Amino acid sequence: MNEQKNLLLAIVASLIILMIFQYLFPTERNISEDNVVSETELEEITQEKILDREEVVQNNNRIYFSESSRIKGSISLKGARFDDVILKDYKETIEPQTKQVTLLSPNNTLNPYFVEFGWMSQENISLPNKNSVWKLVEGKELGPESHITIIWTSPDGIEFLRKIEIDKNYLITIEQKVTNISEKDINLTQYGRINRTGTPKTSGFYILHEGPIAVLNDRLIEIDYDDIIEEGSKTIISKGGWVGITDKYWLAALIPAQNSRIEGGFKAVLKNIERYQAQYTSNEIVLEKGGTATVKSNLFVGAKEVDLLDKYSDLLSIEMFDRAVDFGWFYVITKPLFLLLHKLSGLLGNVGLSILALTVLIRILLFPLANKSFKSMSKMKILTPKMTEIRERYKNDKLKMQQEIMSLYKSEKVNPLSGCLPILIQIPIFFALYKVLFVTLETRHAPFYGWVKDLSAPDPTTIFNLFGLFSFMPPSFLMIGAWPLLMALTMYLQQKLNPAPPDPLQAKIMSFLPLMFLFLFATFPAGLVIYWTWNNVLSIGQQWIIMKKIK
Repeated sequence: MNEQKNLLLAIVASLIILMIFQYLFPTERNISEDNVVSETELEEITQEKILDREEVVQNNNRIYFSESSRIKGSISLKGARFDDVILKDYKETIEPQTKQVTLLSPNNTLNPYFVEFGWMSQENISLPNKNSVWKLVEGKELGPESHITIIWTSPDGIEFLRKIEIDKNYLITIEQKVTNISEKDINLTQYGRINRTGTPKTSGFYILHEGPIAVLNDRLIEIDYDDIIEEGSKTIISKGGWVGITDKYWLAALIPAQNSRIEGGFKAVLKNIERYQAQYTSNEIVLEKGGTATVKSNLFVGAKEVDLLDKYSDLLSIEMFDRAVDFGWFYVITKPLFLLLHKLSGLLGNVGLSILALTVLIRILLFPLANKSFKSMSKMKILTPKMTEIRERYKNDKLKMQQEIMSLYKSEKVNPLSGCLPILIQIPIFFALYKVLFVTLETRHAPFYGWVKDLSAPDPTTIFNLFGLFSFMPPSFLMIGAWPLLMALTMYLQQKLNPAPPDPLQAKIMSFLPLMFLFLFATFPAGLVIYWTWNNVLSIGQQWIIMKKIK
């Protein structure tokens, strides 16, 4: 059986299965309709006048992150909001002069995106809100070596103390202490909110989720921006868990105490501009006169580095925190494949070299199956003239033709299906590697040798301007780079080693397969094209040696 035909059919079938699965079995969305906050509270996020981000930050009373922190930015003492976060270690593009990635921005800027913690009560008492100005009572800046403490006291005589710490990376710890020095008992409910105004530009791929995300009751919940706008609000009661909003590489996530009962979910409204909210509320606390209560929670705001997510998951006993990276429903293959690539990258010093090494390891793992497959295909090539003769002799008797062909297979001890198994095994690996290269931060902007500066992006060259010799840039569908051309060439050479289909029409269609894959792979991440090209080269070498041995 022709390997390239098997490959095409397997990939097409896999794509169809993926789309059907996504349609029939979407990520968990069956959650209750209870509202955590009222619509008016969400609509308080206003953009009366859009101001320059730097102007807003400079005009507010703020506490800044220290130089030793991986975050550049500040916390506003007005409202005690986390609304100014820039990731120092990441840039928007691979260009040297490009800006660092901005994650959170204050209200009244172009697209406000901020986090706040606070208290609610059914009683008629004053609580800190977005206009409350907190007072700094301890510390000067926030960093791995220094925490800060802020305080706000209500006219009712309730003291709210907030101690804020940050580790060496992106985990912020918020310890809130409430002291009731009023003349009556009070009831309080603690909450955390992430507010985002405007729908961000997403990657536009159905294989990647960007938007509201949570793990509640040990279930991963992913809701697209347009779905939450249509549905309005969703919440679920859970023990522990986390809620947040994810971009392709960045995450803002609220992490309450994992032993507490919470009500978490999402809300959105569409009035002039889209507004989204991820939030949770904890159990009601009864605070007697003179009593105190302390609540501890965490905030992750930063880059989705898998090692860090795994570390925090263990440290805080957070269920499925690594699912913030969209490893997909091939998780059992995708996550181990990523970990292996990451390990190889550390040893070899280059993600591209680790992809080549991974290909060799996969070839070694599949060597017995591939060897059997290549031997079978080589024998099939030898039998091609006899099969053509049988087809010609019995072209008017299909039943007799099939009987004679099966008799030939039996007498020559050839299994025509043996070429399928290695391909079918490689298909999940192919999709898993595609997922890894597409969604993981560790491959973002990872360079290879030569012209490939980002393995997670398509090959930037094109044959239609002679690989940069001319300044002319063709349309995107004509961006056919050097690596896709090498892939198509190795695919063509591999075809020549395989037995041609006896049917002339089928043979002609199969001859166009390298050209079809050339245009398909031109849009894929360069790392995936390099993997497939190198895999073809190894297959050609293995198949050629086997053909020489059986003459």
